[in-house]
Amino acid sequence: MGSPTSQQQQQAPKGLPVRGVSLSSLATSKAHGEDSPYFDGWKEYDANPYHPINNPSGIIQMGLAENQLSFDLLENWLLAHPKASICAEQGVSSFKEIALYQDYHGLPDCRKAIAMFMEEVGGRKAKFERDRIVLTAGATAAHEVLTFCLADPGEAFLVPTPYYPG
Repeated sequence: MGSPTSQQQQQAPKGLPVRGVSLSSLATSKAHGEDSPYFDGWKEYDANPYHPINNPSGIIQMGLAENQLSFDLLENWLLAHPKASICAEQGVSSFKEIALYQDYHGLPDCRKAIAMFMEEVGGRKAKFERDRIVLTAGATAAHEVLTFCLADPGEAFLVPTPYYPG
């Protein structure tokens, strides 16, 4: 990517400078997200899932560590012990949706709520799109994602101290 060309600078919205920030080769490659080889197997499974009666020659998904065998037991327990659960009674039937692995960008409803909140806090001066928001499991994970997006192998960042070493 490199520095912006004069044509790019001319196309920048008025008052907003174009910066010469480039993304890493990893961030701009097709080796991540749904274009990665990791998802090729997932797509094959989605197209041809195993079923003992309807599709015995289908693909068995063995790439996830989700234990779905006990959901009926958990659901019954949650209904019997509503005070011990974070699920309201009406939400017990949908707990499966949050108990399984999620979209790696974060729950869509949560990203939508964050986008709406950010628009409100900013006085509606900027539009936030749900699909441009990525949630991480904490600051360290966010720093790791940004590092992979901004630096190529062999490049470095200067990090001021104090810094959480976690």
